[in-house]
Amino acid sequence: MAGHSKFKNIMFRKGAQDKKRAKLFTKLAKEITVSAKLGMPDPEHNPRLRSAISNARAQSMPKDNIQRAIDRASGSDTQNFEEARYEGYAPGKVAVIVEALTDNKNRTAAEVRAIFNKMGGVFGESNSVSFNFERVGCIQFSLDAGDEEKIMEIALEAGAEDMEVDQESYSIYCAPDQLHSVLAPLSDKLGDPMFSRLDWKPLVKVEVVSDKVEQLFNFISALNDNDDVQHISANYEIDDESLINLNL
Repeated sequence: MAGHSKFKNIMFRKGAQDKKRAKLFTKLAKEITVSAKLGMPDPEHNPRLRSAISNARAQSMPKDNIQRAIDRASGSDTQNFEEARYEGYAPGKVAVIVEALTDNKNRTAAEVRAIFNKMGGVFGESNSVSFNFERVGCIQFSLDAGDEEKIMEIALEAGAEDMEVDQESYSIYCAPDQLHSVLAPLSDKLGDPMFSRLDWKPLVKVEVVSDKVEQLFNFISALNDNDDVQHISANYEIDDESLINLNL
């Protein structure tokens, strides 16, 4: 249970800090609405909705906003959002998977393609890079949740398959179809996680040379700024010295 990509650390240190909270809440609300519409509006009987609400709480989204997003699922004017996935390569030959929720797949595909082209990436066909990743359930807790040995013991008892640790968090991995069954006992013992979701875990990582790091970050930031993009997975690794030089 070791080894970790620094992707989410970079997003935390700079990208997530630069995001407008309103944009973040909009994306969280969209996931809540879609989850409530696809299943029951009661989180006790809808695991995906339960995870979406937990993720929103972790970002300090107000209760009223969460409830409005749930109520919107049963409204007559609800937009029909669809899940979409786009793949390609970022600067530095980094494989990237972009997951979106959209009410217009043609528009979103065109916008994502334009970002790839403008920011030095290569937009690929479906499944062109996903072979570099493994589909997993991912549950992340702050280091404040407890010491590593304790967290690992709880994770294994809950049915997790792997755990990675970095400077800011514990990332607990499980089979995709076990996400919610593993999350429940973890939440009971550790409280709400920072997030829980189906994720793409890199099988092979690409070390990015220092002169490509800033271009890579700008590429990911541009994708993240798109309203329809919900999550970005990438298989890069960056050394700490490069991060320090960029003040990330």
